Amino acid sequence: MSDYLLSDELTELAARVVSENAAIGRKVVTAESCTGGLVSAAITEIPGSSAVLDRAFITYSNEAKMESLGVASDIIETFGAVSIACVWAMAQGALKHSKADVAVAISGVAGPGGGTQLKPVGTVVFARAVRNSEGEPEGELKFFEGGDGPGGRAAIRHQATVCALDLLLP
Repeated sequence: MSDYLLSDELTELAARVVSENAAIGRKVVTAESCTGGLVSAAITEIPGSSAVLDRAFITYSNEAKMESLGVASDIIETFGAVSIACVWAMAQGALKHSKADVAVAISGVAGPGGGTQLKPVGTVVFARAVRNSEGEPEGELKFFEGGDGPGGRAAIRHQATVCALDLLLP
């Protein structure tokens, strides 16, 4: 049995996030929706993670996104929670409400239900914001397969966690 709760892939990537950010003295914050804390859980699997992880926001509901991160209701009403606009606001809110240098935000449709024609199951959006940087935070929309098959929800959440950890690498 592994010494870690999560998969080797996640813990190896999280170990890189911890070591590489610690080496440059950079703190991180997560704002998670569909991953439900998996990104911060992966980071905290690693000894020494307290030098890197400032805090984590798990804002699963729209109300939590608005109350904890300051996402404007008109963003959610206009674009939806699974939108680049929403994760940009989530990432900026995470920075505003933390002492971190970099934030990653994730929102998506993990399934098996909840998908639409425009945002099918497997649609996940990401944003990374860096404190005191010029311009808009980086945003990306991805589509992960597997939402309707066996282990589909878990597969989508796993792939989204990998992507988010990648975004936290310096």
